[in-house]
Amino acid sequence: MAETKKETKAPAKAAAKATPAKAVAKATIRIQYFRSKIQAPVKHKRVIKGLGFTRLNQIVVREDTPSIRGMVKTVPHLVRIVS
Repeated sequence: MAETKKETKAPAKAAAKATPAKAVAKATIRIQYFRSKIQAPVKHKRVIKGLGFTRLNQIVVREDTPSIRGMVKTVPHLVRIVS
């Protein structure tokens, strides 16, 4: 009988962690919560909470990603982008 040998490979994740991470400056976006969510639908209230707002006229800084842009696009009547 012939014995078969299984080849073992190191996981790709271990190789990725071995390399040092580069410090890359990521683009950020400043968002201001300027209108109340009291009469807004529940979905909009959850988006406001997901963006990290806790009070009116609060400004938060978030990473400029498509997901954050989509959240802002969902509630443009409640938030504004501040430069």
